[in-house]
This record gives sequence, structure tokens and C-alpha cells, in this order.
Amino acid sequence: MEHLHNYNIPILLIFGLITIIGFYFGRNMRYLKLPTIIGYMILGVILGPSGFNILTDEMQEKLGFLPDIALGFVALSIGLELNLKTLKKLGKSIIYIILFESFGAFILVFFSLYLLTHNSAISLVFAAIAPASAPAGTVAVIQEYKARGNLTKALYAVVGFDDGLGIIIFGFSLAVVQDILLRQTGEVSAGLLQTILFPLKEILVSFVVASVISVLYAVLGRKLKNSNDVLILTIGFVLMACGLCQLLHLSLILTNMIIGMVIVNTQPRSLISSIQDKLPLLLPLLFILFFTLAGSNLHINALPSLGVLGIVYIFSRSFGLIGGSRFGAAVGKAEKNIKNYLGLGILSQAGVAIGLSLMLKQEIKGMGTIIDTVSGKTSGDEIGSIVITTITATCIFFEIIGPILTKIALKKAGEIE
Repeated sequence: MEHLHNYNIPILLIFGLITIIGFYFGRNMRYLKLPTIIGYMILGVILGPSGFNILTDEMQEKLGFLPDIALGFVALSIGLELNLKTLKKLGKSIIYIILFESFGAFILVFFSLYLLTHNSAISLVFAAIAPASAPAGTVAVIQEYKARGNLTKALYAVVGFDDGLGIIIFGFSLAVVQDILLRQTGEVSAGLLQTILFPLKEILVSFVVASVISVLYAVLGRKLKNSNDVLILTIGFVLMACGLCQLLHLSLILTNMIIGMVIVNTQPRSLISSIQDKLPLLLPLLFILFFTLAGSNLHINALPSLGVLGIVYIFSRSFGLIGGSRFGAAVGKAEKNIKNYLGLGILSQAGVAIGLSLMLKQEIKGMGTIIDTVSGKTSGDEIGSIVITTITATCIFFEIIGPILTKIALKKAGEIE
């Protein structure tokens, strides 16, 4: 297929082919009783560098805006499900679940990897990334099977809010790791407090930006009667929010989710219904493009480098999330279905985790130049390479198994039509 690279293939042609072929790949997954997004990801692997390399790294970079747009709409759809009345019915259990599943994954990954490596810096960076989830996979499965019920509502809340908590955990952990590495060479991190406060600042600014956008949307949206007009306005505001997140380096998921939450809890029922009726018509196309590109980023040749470290990470993260959510549900006295099955629905991990890995590599570059495996000291450059290689490999596992387990959880809870 190398000769194809001699041609300047129009992006619109790529879009069209991905949409058509992806549609049929997804349909074929139904015969295997698997979520359609597995088919999209398989197509992505075939078209990406691990396959025919039609979706080259250069082309994926040009299409980098697409995943952001898709995540923006996914986050908005999550927010639109987070009605305060519904959340009150679920009770405090949601708060307990989010806290215990996030910190459960963090703690179990840290101690498991520390027992393996005896290196606190390496263990901490993996633990910091462990709570990060991939809400798109969970939402795609819920939308495809039209799942309804308390487990579905709880899943929307957990995959939405744990993004904010994950940012805080990562920010604090990064500050500690930087301090550990600098102390190896006798330095002290001058910006420790600033690094710790950064994630809190990011979340606060996300709230402010989302609130301002929501107010502006409400003012303009109330005057519209036609549902098609409401859809156009919604698309415009989501695109604007995604652009502002890129400009201000904010959490795209958190910002758009908050916009959805503000809309569903403050706006007239007619406006909310217009959005909720029209949005599902747009999401299937976005899911095809998003997960095909996600699949093309799954470098299958990274799997052999998984190693013992990656296997321990997979098991400890999985048990931490499942056990933590189960314990949180028990403490919060959640209903049986939420307690038994919610943990299975939150295992997906992909773009956010890889993004955090790349950010971490950049932030600890050149730190802790002493490398001494006996004393457990490792350079920042070496840690960065280990983390990116391992997380890339583990994401292949979680991105494939996550949606399948989400479907199983929803089916066992009796919430799939």
C-alpha cells in the first residue's frame, strides 16, 4: 500500500470511506454480539500504522481536531443526563463510588508496582494515570443499546465526574514525582506549590468558562422554537467550547459536561427535549470517526513490550476500580445492581491516559539524572519512556475489553432493551 502515499488523498474522501466501511464493520459486530465500536476500532487498526498505514501518523495529526469534537459532544450528552433530581435519588453513593474507585485504583496500582519495582517515582506516575477513564466508550455502548435505569444514570455520573478528580490526583502526583527526581540530584522543586495548585486552577477555570457559555446559550436558546435551530446552536456552542479548551488548556470533558449539567438543570423542558432528541442523531457518525481514529492509534506492535509491569498495571487498575466502586456503593448503600456491576462499566482507558503520559514525559524531562536501579533511583527521561510505552500497550487492552464489559454489566442489570 506504500504507493498510495504518493497521492494526496483528500481528507473528505477519507471521511467518506471511514464512515461507509466503519458502518458495515460495526454492523458485523452485532452478529458476534459485541458493541459496534469494537468494529470501528478494528477498522482503525487495519487502516493505521499497525495495518496498511493508510491513516498515517501525519494524517492522524491533521485529523486531531475530530476526537476533540467527538469528546465535546460525548461530554455534553453526559452532562444532559445529570439532572440534580436524578442524582439526589441515587444519593450520596455516587460521591462515595467516585472517591473510592479513583483512589482505589490509585492506591492499588501504587503498592502493586512498588512491590514489583521498589521505585516510588515509577509507581506514583502509573498510579496517577490509573484513575483516568475513557467516557466515550461507555457512552457509546449506552447509546447503542438504549440502556435505561439507575446503573446507566450512575455510569453517566461516574465517568463524567471522575475526570475532574483524575486531574487533581494527577496534578498532585506529578508535583511529588518532580520533587523526588530533583532531590536525587540535590535540587529542590521551586514550583512545587504552583504544580499542586495547577489542577485546581484548571478545574476552577473550566467551571467559570462552562458557566459563562451556558448563560449565553440559555439567552439565545430560549428564543428558538424549532428543534433543528436548537441543534445548530448546540453544535456551534460545543465547537466554541472545544476551541476555548484548546486555547486555555482546560479539560474538554469537564467543561462540556458542566455545560450540559447547567442546561438540564436550569432550562425549560422544551429546550432540553429538543437537544436530547437531536443529539443522538449526530453521535453515531462521531463515534465511527472517533473510534476508527482511536483504533488507528493502537499500535499493536507495542503489545510485546507490555511486560510484567504492564500486566501488573492492568490487574491492579482493574481490581482497584471494580473493588473501589463496589466498596463505595456499599458505604453509600447503593442498590444491588450499581454495587455489583458499575465497576465493570468504567474500565475503558485510552486518549486521556496517553495524553497524561505525554504531559508527564514533558514535565519530568531532564530531571533526576542519577540512574541507580539498586537504590531505586531512575531518571525522568527513563520514567517517561517506560510510562508511554507501557500505557500505550495497556490502553489497547482496556479500549477493547472496556466496552465489552460495559455491555455485560448493563445486560446483567437488565437495563438493555
